[in-house]
Amino acid sequence: MDSKIIVKALINADSKKVWNYYTNPKHIINWNFAHSSWHCPRAENDMKVGGRYFARMEAKDGSDGFDFIANYIEIDEGKQFSYGFDKRIVTIKINLVKDNTELVVVYDPETENPIDIQRNGWQAILNNFKNYVEIN
Repeated sequence: MDSKIIVKALINADSKKVWNYYTNPKHIINWNFAHSSWHCPRAENDMKVGGRYFARMEAKDGSDGFDFIANYIEIDEGKQFSYGFDKRIVTIKINLVKDNTELVVVYDPETENPIDIQRNGWQAILNNFKNYVEIN
């Protein structure tokens, strides 16, 4: 894949909280969906190089769902990590910006859907994450 997709959010929280809420399954299930008609009823995270990330994403009405499974490639605790799935790579970066934390997601697009649809879906998930962190 030549071009990467990048989505970002500036979160009013410290980087330690952002890292914890992004990687801890008890929090992942509360924000990991692109639309309110979906949810993430189960998540697992073995956060180590070679470890597995798992999230079940489903329509609340049961009409659709899928398992998102990836394996960690590199981890720089508290700063960034990368995982791979379906021959694609995702890198999550946490940057301090004054009193806030910027979370940046850089990933390889898939080939079935237009780039804008992919970007909008990942951005919607990231916006859910931002909202969840800031109100909890």
